[in-house]
Amino acid sequence: MLRKLTCFMVLGIACAVASAQEAKPAHVLFTPAAAKWGPAPPVFEKGANFTVVSGDPSKAGTYVVRLKMPAGYKVKPHWHPTAEHVTVISGNFAFGMGEKWDNATMKTLPAGGYVLLPEKMPHFAMAKTATVVQVHGEGPFALTYVNPADDPSKRAPGK
Repeated sequence: MLRKLTCFMVLGIACAVASAQEAKPAHVLFTPAAAKWGPAPPVFEKGANFTVVSGDPSKAGTYVVRLKMPAGYKVKPHWHPTAEHVTVISGNFAFGMGEKWDNATMKTLPAGGYVLLPEKMPHFAMAKTATVVQVHGEGPFALTYVNPADDPSKRAPGK
């Protein structure tokens, strides 16, 4: 009995030490005034602004970013290799599912609206009004356009 108790104690201590050695996530406290807005990455059409709330969307791990778009701004049909969580912070943001743009199938979400887009689900979106969305997921973030010609990062400058 004493041997079993000793084994459990050693195992418990080993687990506690291993747990204590794991990196703890950084504490993040974000206010809108702290946002450092800049141009969105080149995979987005010009006109949108972008800020990182937490994490690094270019690396493995959880990230949270915000995208600020003017009214009428479109993100053409595309998909992501990982699930994408989108929350509308302000404005009205319309989503459609599928590989072809179709205004008739789009659903508009107001501020506070949320959509979960599973990995590899083709979708498209448009800011109906000036809009800010928050996107979170597991990185690295990647966006693949259904039609490669829609990818602004692959176009010659000025096109």
